[in-house]
Amino acid sequence: MFKWSGKIMKRISGVVLSLSILTGLSYSVAPLTSTADAATFAKGADVGWLSEMESYNWAFYNDAGVKQDALQILKDHGMNSIRLRVWVNPAKNFSNKADVIKQAVRAKKMGFRIMIDFHYSDVWADPAHQTKPKDWASKDFNGLMKAVYDHTYDVLTALKAQGVTPEWVQVGNETNNGMLWEEGRASANMKNFAWLINSGYDATKAVNSSTKVIVHLSNGYDNSLYRWMFDGLKANGAKYDVIGMSLYPEKSNWQALNQQTLTNMNDMVARYGKEVMVCEVGMDASDPATSKAFLTDILNKTRSVSGGKGLGVFYWEPQSYGTWYEYTKGAFDAKGKVTIALDAFLN
Repeated sequence: MFKWSGKIMKRISGVVLSLSILTGLSYSVAPLTSTADAATFAKGADVGWLSEMESYNWAFYNDAGVKQDALQILKDHGMNSIRLRVWVNPAKNFSNKADVIKQAVRAKKMGFRIMIDFHYSDVWADPAHQTKPKDWASKDFNGLMKAVYDHTYDVLTALKAQGVTPEWVQVGNETNNGMLWEEGRASANMKNFAWLINSGYDATKAVNSSTKVIVHLSNGYDNSLYRWMFDGLKANGAKYDVIGMSLYPEKSNWQALNQQTLTNMNDMVARYGKEVMVCEVGMDASDPATSKAFLTDILNKTRSVSGGKGLGVFYWEPQSYGTWYEYTKGAFDAKGKVTIALDAFLN
């Protein structure tokens, strides 16, 4: 998701994007006859804010209006996976290594599968912000590759020591134009970005060879962005397993963007032979019925990806509500009660 500064900022791509490209693709998508295995399909939530919310005694209420553990509410609504972001040295003691370990152990004990999302920053990393951690600021490019490896290995090894082996690891967050700017800015040096990805990939596989490594971009409907990025990464020898996407439509355009995202997912499978996943979604909390329709549709479309290669869908911070960081795309109402939006994950 994106960085906060008083009010929600609009996400910005690192390259010029256009929706119109989807009308002129030169390939045809195969009939959607295969579906993802229901037993392995990930229905998840990113809950990186949960520790901080709980520290301020924000409460969560189930369908009956009874106060309950937020993770239990998510589980009771069909979610089977949890995503946690990790920052290097954040200003507050949330989303750092210790916090991520605590929440991952908690989620694992409740039966959730785990995704770890490395931002490689001390703050939010997104299409408009890919700021190096303060402690890495003076490193040359070789030093940055080593820092990515060491940080990734350190966090994953610490998790493993506590009995948690993530099923998925994101090497960077919404890296539309690379990460660790300026050295890793993809539009300036795609090779550098590819090598940074490989550092994270190698560290992840050194801890657990079966963990799937994700390269994650925003705007899942934008095929031109994805072709530009993944053509460039392929040409520069990047190693990864899954193409991850974000999708935050409005009530007025969710049907069109969902269809374009499905077209893009099928293109990624056909063009690169990779699995795909929607790592972040969100919808206006003020209209839970429309949000449920949007979620139901993107879940079904991701399941329908050709070859069963659509791995899952994660809702970004569904437990947020009210005035929390002025984020308005959660799935709880203004008083902290879960809405029907999350019923989309039940089936």
